[in-house]
Amino acid sequence: MRRILGGLAALAAAAGLVGQVPAAHAAERDPVVFVHGYSGSAANWKTAKSVFEQAGYQSDRLFAYEYNSYGDNKTNAQGLAKYIEDVKAKTGAAKVDIVNHSMGGLVSLWYLKELNGNPNVDHLASIAGANHGTQSAVWCSFFTTCRQMTPGSAFIKQLTTGDETPGATKYATWYSPADGVINPYKSTKLDGATNNEIPNQTHMGFLKDTSVLTSIAAFLGS
Repeated sequence: MRRILGGLAALAAAAGLVGQVPAAHAAERDPVVFVHGYSGSAANWKTAKSVFEQAGYQSDRLFAYEYNSYGDNKTNAQGLAKYIEDVKAKTGAAKVDIVNHSMGGLVSLWYLKELNGNPNVDHLASIAGANHGTQSAVWCSFFTTCRQMTPGSAFIKQLTTGDETPGATKYATWYSPADGVINPYKSTKLDGATNNEIPNQTHMGFLKDTSVLTSIAAFLGS
């Protein structure tokens, strides 16, 4: 009987070790840095964090960068650079993945392209990013960030001249003709990226679209 009990205990211990494998693999994933859009905050990523945790991410590998929506996106990108260095130091990771929304696309891309951040980034996922600007920005043009976000601005021209997806970073975008804020809606697309058109999704609706967020989590694992 003692041998039987001992065998059962060994099997239980082995099962426990097997159960720990997914968590170990999850811990090896790049940490994710979420970058909100104009007038947004870390709270925008509540659904995304839940989806990513269901996909196997540990909560301590998910970070949300907050910045001044009404300041200067060059300064915001510099802040992102420091934030990513802090995340790398905290997690011991060599690289991170970035998931951005709306104006967060400009902050992220300025960091990757103009501040040579792409060696620190494995994947960049842009959700309804204002990557080539949006005409909607004229309504808030009294802010520097909105003037930078206007199509044809010096900021946009510098960011989109030459290679739009530099380095070894993998780029993907998600955009919709029903966006309503990014105008033209194809402004999100990047040359050299995997561009995904999603029908009938609104600009803010993307942040709660579990199907899109699940596909983004899968992209980061590619």
